[in-house]
Amino acid sequence: MLLRDPVTLENAFVRLEPLSADHADDLAAATIGLEHAWYTSVPMAEGVPADIAQRLAWRDQGVMNPWSVRRLDTGRVVGLTTFCNIDQPNRHVEIGYTWIGVEAQRSAVNTASKLLLLGHAFERCDAIAVEFRTHWHNRQSRAAIARLGAKQDGVLRNHRVGPDGTLRDTVVFSIIHSEWPAVRLGLEERLRRG
Repeated sequence: MLLRDPVTLENAFVRLEPLSADHADDLAAATIGLEHAWYTSVPMAEGVPADIAQRLAWRDQGVMNPWSVRRLDTGRVVGLTTFCNIDQPNRHVEIGYTWIGVEAQRSAVNTASKLLLLGHAFERCDAIAVEFRTHWHNRQSRAAIARLGAKQDGVLRNHRVGPDGTLRDTVVFSIIHSEWPAVRLGLEERLRRG
């Protein structure tokens, strides 16, 4: 299976559904109460349709595979996540452009989603490395990525220019294929403990 192939992924906590415009209303509701910090790319409610359209355009170009995140205990779509920067020939992908609404933060949703995405990448798509990137100033995201079991590879200094002209330092993390069995066990244990 290719990293860009649309597929539904599900476990006991979440269903990752191929993103569509039909998810817009739930996603707009999920943005309410989020901290729209200058260093994140979470859209405001009114920007959700344009955000979905952009992700679908990237999907059509073959560089992104976007999913909506449906929380199974409530049935609501509570966020978005993607495979991005897909490099199929080198079996390398990034998990990114992820955000989760306030109601799902500090729940099993992020861990369960990452377990599905990593399992799909390594076990079904034969990836050899999965990368995560975040803004240097997004300490919450950096801590969450480290808790997954990813290792910090380094910092790309002045990596991007933000919409307001500020320069972004990007922190790069990864999990490689040989680390996946231990990472998988760690994620499964976190979900068992609740």
